Amino acid sequence: MAQGPAAPSLPSVSNIPPSAQSTPAQTVKGGFTAPGGHGAEAAPMRFGILPLGGAFESRSDWDPLLAELSRALGRPVAVLSVNSYEALEQAIQRDDVDMAFLSGKMALDAVSQRRMKVVAQVVRHDGLPGYRALLLARKAPPFNTLAGLLADPDRWRLARGEKQSVSGFIVPQLQFFLPNHIAMETRFASEVVGTHQVTALAVANNEADVATNNTADFERFKLRFPAEAGRLQVLWESELIPHAQIVMRRDYPPELRQRVQAFLVAYGRAKGPRGDAERVVLKSLHDLAGFVPADNSSLLPAAKLAYQLATQNAKTAQWVNDAARQARLQRLDSGYAEQVGVLKDVSP
Repeated sequence: MAQGPAAPSLPSVSNIPPSAQSTPAQTVKGGFTAPGGHGAEAAPMRFGILPLGGAFESRSDWDPLLAELSRALGRPVAVLSVNSYEALEQAIQRDDVDMAFLSGKMALDAVSQRRMKVVAQVVRHDGLPGYRALLLARKAPPFNTLAGLLADPDRWRLARGEKQSVSGFIVPQLQFFLPNHIAMETRFASEVVGTHQVTALAVANNEADVATNNTADFERFKLRFPAEAGRLQVLWESELIPHAQIVMRRDYPPELRQRVQAFLVAYGRAKGPRGDAERVVLKSLHDLAGFVPADNSSLLPAAKLAYQLATQNAKTAQWVNDAARQARLQRLDSGYAEQVGVLKDVSP
């Protein structure tokens, strides 16, 4: 399951496919060296962003912070904005991403494959150590009650997140749908797959009947789409889900990762006009209060969720015989144990 460290690869921004294009947040000239390289000037550090709203919206929200990071490091930082979780995941696998803002499952995959290391975790203004997955429906009947959803899911149209999304797929599937003998992928009349903004709009505009979402993104949705939000209600909410992480390529020197961590932890904490301006930027980033230091062990809750979902799927799937099912469960146990070992490794 775990792989050895990927060989450093830093193609220029112009070589990144159109599905994952970068825009420089700050252009800085000088003598820089890419990880493992010896050139006169480093390629930009490419910062990948989850498409929580839209690609352009996500990029513009992060631009001010990344411009400050570029100045603090004395090297260019470029924004890599994508239209889907899958596009960002593929960019990470190609080593086209050097640093990223990722939710639990994607951060877990990046770290478990030994491409990335966690340097920080986000903190929100509500002070909670996480957020909750939601199911949204319209207030108006007929598709507007949890009892109705459980009684006849085949008639409902679903809007959900991609399978890598913790709150858009993994947690609703694990904590609500599978315990009620409903498979999200096959049980509904139709489905729309997209960002949390897309799923909420689909239900508000009667293009779907129930949507997966989360507390942080739904609060943001209420501010941006008050009329549409007024048509919606929360049918269900999950247990608390840990916040997203900032990860960096593991082949960067530990000193550079420490500098990035120090910048993030300090961002928005200063007093006076500069701190006020930084706090405005953080608030635009899904109402963040800032960042706290973190390492790979912060992903242990995400690993447990993924393991629980895979185990639940294995137990309920159809198998040729029980021996095949048990073999699959044993492989999951072994893989999870190996993953936990990787996450507990705190070496530089």
